[in-house]
Amino acid sequence: MKRLMTVLISGCSALAISGAAVSGQSFVDKARVLEAQPEYETIEVANPVTECWTERVARNDYRRGSYTAPLAGGIIGGVVGNQFGRGRGKTALTVAAALLGASIGNDHNNSHYRGQGRGGGHRGAKQVQRCETVDRYDQQQQLTGYRVKYSYEGQTYYTRTTEYPGKFIPVRVKVSPVNGI
Repeated sequence: MKRLMTVLISGCSALAISGAAVSGQSFVDKARVLEAQPEYETIEVANPVTECWTERVARNDYRRGSYTAPLAGGIIGGVVGNQFGRGRGKTALTVAAALLGASIGNDHNNSHYRGQGRGGGHRGAKQVQRCETVDRYDQQQQLTGYRVKYSYEGQTYYTRTTEYPGKFIPVRVKVSPVNGI
């Protein structure tokens, strides 16, 4: 019984192998690499860079000032203007002097709090450093693969591979009969 099984398995294997050869099965062999030339592609690579600069901006120092000087200037101007003139001219002169006094008081506040002669000598402006990150693009050569020239059974072939092949390259060989069914 054991012998019969061995004969049956051997026979089936022989039929399978001969059937594979007839139907055009393939196998893997190795071919000698004659030349492998690297191929490159130019790509753009983004490199983030932080750029900083100094900017002159207007100061917003109005919150530091007081309303005392313009109010006091307006009151003093109104009192002085009221001392002069007659009739309707007296009222007009009082209003004009009050406005002039308020303006002088306001100018005094601005010159005092905005720092004439301070902060780089620019009245009403200050230096501020600003930064932002931008992309700078550089061109680089990137290896994309190899153009390979190889020889198998006396014939020369070419292919492209993604990795360096070394001295030998695996090849798939398909065998089929010339005058087959």
